[in-house]
Amino acid sequence: MKTVQYHFIVEDMSCASCVGRVEKALKKVDGVVDVSVNLATEKATVDADEHVTLESLMSAVDNAGYHAVKITQSAKSSQLKTQLSSWPIVVAVIFAIPFVFPMLLAPFGVHLMMPAWLQLVIASIVQFGLGAKFYRSGFNAVKALSGNMDLLVAIGTSAAYGLSVYQFFVGNDEHLYFESSVIIITLILLGKWLESNAKRQTTQAIKALSALRPDVALVRRGDQEVSLPISQVKVHDIVIIKPGDRIPVDGIVIEGVSSSDESMLTGESLPVNKTVNDVVTGGTINGEGLLIVKTTAIQSDSTLSKIIEMVESAQAKKAPIQRVVDRISAVFVPVILLIALVTLLAWGMMSHDWQQALLHAVAVLVIACPCALGLATPTAIMVGTGVAAGHGILIKDAEALETLHNINTIAFDKTGTLTIGKPELVEMDIMGSETPDQILSLAASLQAGSEHPLAKAILSRAKTHCYAQNITSVAGFGVMATVDNTEYYLGSLRWMKSLNAYFVNMDDKVSELSSKGYTISFLAKQQLEGGVVILALFGFADVIKQEAKTAIEALHQLNVKTVMLTGDSQKVANMVGQQLSLDKVIAEVLPQDKANYIYQLQQNENITNVNKVAMVGDGVNDAPALAAADIGIAMGTGTDVAMHAASITLMRGNLFLIADAIDISRRTYHKIKQNLFWAFFYNLIGIPLAALGFLNPMLAGAAMALSSVSVVTNALLLKRWKARSANQ
Repeated sequence: MKTVQYHFIVEDMSCASCVGRVEKALKKVDGVVDVSVNLATEKATVDADEHVTLESLMSAVDNAGYHAVKITQSAKSSQLKTQLSSWPIVVAVIFAIPFVFPMLLAPFGVHLMMPAWLQLVIASIVQFGLGAKFYRSGFNAVKALSGNMDLLVAIGTSAAYGLSVYQFFVGNDEHLYFESSVIIITLILLGKWLESNAKRQTTQAIKALSALRPDVALVRRGDQEVSLPISQVKVHDIVIIKPGDRIPVDGIVIEGVSSSDESMLTGESLPVNKTVNDVVTGGTINGEGLLIVKTTAIQSDSTLSKIIEMVESAQAKKAPIQRVVDRISAVFVPVILLIALVTLLAWGMMSHDWQQALLHAVAVLVIACPCALGLATPTAIMVGTGVAAGHGILIKDAEALETLHNINTIAFDKTGTLTIGKPELVEMDIMGSETPDQILSLAASLQAGSEHPLAKAILSRAKTHCYAQNITSVAGFGVMATVDNTEYYLGSLRWMKSLNAYFVNMDDKVSELSSKGYTISFLAKQQLEGGVVILALFGFADVIKQEAKTAIEALHQLNVKTVMLTGDSQKVANMVGQQLSLDKVIAEVLPQDKANYIYQLQQNENITNVNKVAMVGDGVNDAPALAAADIGIAMGTGTDVAMHAASITLMRGNLFLIADAIDISRRTYHKIKQNLFWAFFYNLIGIPLAALGFLNPMLAGAAMALSSVSVVTNALLLKRWKARSANQ
């Protein structure tokens, strides 16, 4: 049966236990295959059979005590709900100040505490007005036979408030604890507000990408140019892009010469030149020239939309390490309730001071918030994937980000990955008296209009070309034509020999270039007195990318071994391997066998001494190997098939991005471990201190709020990461 994926927002979640409840409720819906709920993005992702409806899933969430909201197309990239309102914080702080100042002045002998009746009034407003959300959420948790942070807060503050009310009505006004409930609720509301602000910063990458979408496009319809909303632009429409405007659609340039600032999409710092037949991407900025573009993709099919969807997907999915946290969170609240009960009974029976025992139990309940546990992993994932996307590294999901940090062998395809993927003219030996420009002009004349890769290499170097007549392609040999009444030939050594072309001390040069794996071609002409004479020798090669050598060195610095898998000859492969200092070269590999070599690298530790392998490629023939590797990395300059098969896509062909991807993965994983350490540290230290009476409820509330904010803030430090490729 076909599987459908649904996305929607889940509101009113407060901690990791809430995530567990929502996931449990969704998994009970018949036909649901997989569920992932992200506390940081407040987003649920559900894979289900096609008969399952979005409404049934949202209903299950509502029945569990939470609120499900559809994601509209207009708000699709805004994952978090609007910023928490600040007015409850302001009101809570105003009400808390009369309790705080007397506490601060009491050690100095100054007693300014409000009358008991006024304390009761203010505490009641805070407890049941500003704190109503804790009761609602806690009640829903009890209905679902579960627990969450809000239940702990509701029980704890109610205990302090209830004890104070009892003391008030029995006339014991000197032992009131209204300040505990008021200040705890104020601190928690303040902590959630700060946390909300911090969480919103983690989505800046998505918001920045979404902001690239222009609202209108200038479209040529008949003889008129009309401004249309993007939603009304169609494929094959002709779009006019003025200098300095943001390009509204994906398309192909049919007129004009300009440049495009693609830094926001690819991380490429320099503008990219654009002329006829070049591809432009929606969201990038046109430079100094006017471009006329034929639309090839719009809206959801555009490159920008696919990038946003990939980043959103990576931020919504859970990393494997989060599953461990979820299992802990599922039993966390019941255990804390038990610890609080034991604390109450132990202190009460030992000291017979049940008031103080109750306050110690309240401190346990308040500090034990599992909110930081729920935020530790997703916030780091959100920032890490967002920062990576800003540098042109698209990570498909959180699992890929986590797996990548363990990779220590990378297998490269050669053509188009380590090399530029097309032949260039790298050697030219002139035998006669002609100048280099004259030779190139003659060769270009014979190749005019040709789509052959070698012809393109010559045409790109020639400044001018002559007028050639009778251009004739000789299959398997080359091309011949007449220029200024003279017959010229451009082709292979075999053809030159069949023409009995005259060679002058060329054997050594031919042997040298052949040993390097170069493709050799000759330009010759028919002499008036008869016979054919060689004018020049051309050497073509698929040139190694400029940054390849230092990019491989960067990988070695990260303790990553490098292997090349190529279908090219052993001789050519060895030459590339030596130039780049690769650890291993595997040549003459058939496309269908590349995946098998990946399996060998994963399993046979005698080859590379590792078993975690990434594959880097750009072609259709690389897709099986990309899928077989622990991590597939596709060059964005390659084919769509390769990009779909890969876990990571590099938006430009800079090989330094591979080291950057590994680096940001390792740094993100390090942040996850730091966050989990601090989240557990707060609880492991705070709960015993509270149970032993060393932590009063107000300090516990402050520590709880601080734990969530510190975890998110620590994740935001990833935004300071600098990519190596930015300096290349």
